[in-house]
Amino acid sequence: MEPRMELFGTEIGTKIAKRIYAVSLVIQESSLPKAVQELVQLRVSQINGCGFCADIHAKDAAGAGESQVRLNLVAAWRHSTVFTEAERAALALAEEGTRTADAHQGVSDETWAQARKHYDEDQLTALVSLIAMINATNRLGVILNNRGGSYEPGGLAGLAS
Repeated sequence: MEPRMELFGTEIGTKIAKRIYAVSLVIQESSLPKAVQELVQLRVSQINGCGFCADIHAKDAAGAGESQVRLNLVAAWRHSTVFTEAERAALALAEEGTRTADAHQGVSDETWAQARKHYDEDQLTALVSLIAMINATNRLGVILNNRGGSYEPGGLAGLAS
């Protein structure tokens, strides 16, 4: 199946995409570690079945020096030894914040406490915002049927203009 529409095909679609990207830039410029940002975006995209976003974040993470082993294991992070405690806390928060429909309690107090243990207030703000934004972009990608596979690393930089 082909993509259902081109988001940049309309003036309003272009404005929306640029504003989403502008929020993403604020998060990227935060002190939240870049590796955490990419791992969280990749994991949330996997959960949501967004091949377009999973492609982007796997390739951008690899381009930034992330190891193939860690990228391969992000879907099974609970059963691997390659993630730090801080990364594990972020991934747990991302999963619980994404699975709000099937995790009736939402984010557990235990998961929140682990995230607070590893991240300061600004980093937590960036992390929570990142989880919300990647969920939103995943929904756009899935609804519009955007497919993964053809993304070139750094390809989103053109949205800033």
